[in-house]
Amino acid sequence: MEVYGLLILGLLMLVYGADTLVDASVAIAKRAKVPDFVIGLTIIGIGTSAPELFVSVSSAIKGMGDVAIGNVVGSNIANIMLILGASAVVAPLSMSATKFGRDIVGGILVALGLTGLCYAPLALKGEAGLSWWQGLIMLAFFALYFYKVFKDKGEQKPQEPKRENEDYRFADTRGWLLPIIAIAALAVMLWGGNMFVNNAVEIAKLLGLSQAVIAITVIAIGTSLPELITCLIAASKGNGALALGNVIGSNIFNVLLILGTSSLIHPLSLGGITTVDLGVMIGSASLLSLWYYTGGREKIDRWEGCIFLALYIAYIAWLLGAFKGLLA
Repeated sequence: MEVYGLLILGLLMLVYGADTLVDASVAIAKRAKVPDFVIGLTIIGIGTSAPELFVSVSSAIKGMGDVAIGNVVGSNIANIMLILGASAVVAPLSMSATKFGRDIVGGILVALGLTGLCYAPLALKGEAGLSWWQGLIMLAFFALYFYKVFKDKGEQKPQEPKRENEDYRFADTRGWLLPIIAIAALAVMLWGGNMFVNNAVEIAKLLGLSQAVIAITVIAIGTSLPELITCLIAASKGNGALALGNVIGSNIFNVLLILGTSSLIHPLSLGGITTVDLGVMIGSASLLSLWYYTGGREKIDRWEGCIFLALYIAYIAWLLGAFKGLLA
């Protein structure tokens, strides 16, 4: 039972560290009078992806490439099907006041690009996976995407005037303490991520499951909790644009930044990650795009959220059932 307790403790450290990191970063940004859209794009998007970053980097350092890739693939699937699905059930996600079309299509292209890069070595009679040169390509596209979005959003005028007195965590904290809090939060996440990965692998061995299955299910859902919490709160407050922006941004960051960085540290092998898993990732991004564009509604209704949830449950059930059949 100790291994399960340490797994939960590591997960709690990841979530708490990510939450504190985001709040401290928001406080720093507001003190510096950075526009809200920049906070949402950079701090919230990357901040909620921080657990995936630390888990994947820790896995890469340990030479567990299938955990690093499986964590990202599983998180991207969960972000759309589980998180956006649950958020839409709470309240329909209306996005009519925003223009996320390019970013949604970008999410599909990133998923397709990851699949192509993973299987590119096969053309040279190598092993499917990611190496340093593929990591450089992903990081280059991340920098290009980040610059493009920052430039385009920066040219837009804010829809609402900025409020001078806003209530947010660390609003009354001394300025010099904020960077220290942010660094401490990063340290907690690094410790928690390492603990989470180690004990998840031990559980996989105890259950007779592969590291890839644990990465796609337990680790992926666990590291997606910051996105889940953020999106559910946003949906309950009627801010569908924030929920969608958080998920799309996180998915792009997960692939380009996290896997790009991880593959620079150590070559990543696909291992137990299959074409079905990569196909589900591409399919979920494509379905989101289809629903966004059809009918000119720019909205995800409750029934569409229910379909997302049903598809996610079916995928996880198939995944676990398939591996149980192999072990029988």
